[in-house]
Amino acid sequence: MKSGVNMTHSVLLDTSFFIRLLNDEDPLHENAKGYFKYFLDNDIIMKISTISIAEYCVLGRITELPLKNIFILPFNLDHAEKAGDFASVIFSEKLISKESLKPRAIIPNDSKLFAQADTDNSITHFITSDKRSQKTFRLLKNKTIPKFEIIDISVPHDQVFGILNFKK
Repeated sequence: MKSGVNMTHSVLLDTSFFIRLLNDEDPLHENAKGYFKYFLDNDIIMKISTISIAEYCVLGRITELPLKNIFILPFNLDHAEKAGDFASVIFSEKLISKESLKPRAIIPNDSKLFAQADTDNSITHFITSDKRSQKTFRLLKNKTIPKFEIIDISVPHDQVFGILNFKK
């Protein structure tokens, strides 16, 4: 990373982002590469949750992840509390009864990742290609105002950020 990096602006990269970035045969590989390079070139801090690392390691290896360019965000107590709040809203929006959540609710990883993005004041965007996550985020926004937005990498970075792309 470049010295003098501005720590006030960062993005949280989802597992789906890394799956596309690290698979050159994936249809969204070039988009993921474009975002990764854009974030590096513009000193935008990239973060990965320990939750996303665990998800990635189900089928991949931690050594495949470009961790030298990314801050690792551990899941902490404040994240856990916010995840419970977010999951409660999402369960309610999905019309899941409180009775069906007993004896204990399984908190979806999306709720946990969104809680981390919301709790970390520097995170402005959650970067993903996961349509289910995006749908869950819309449900969450029905009852709360998250402090971050989602960027769907199916839309190239130059379109999202309004960059003129002069290809040769």
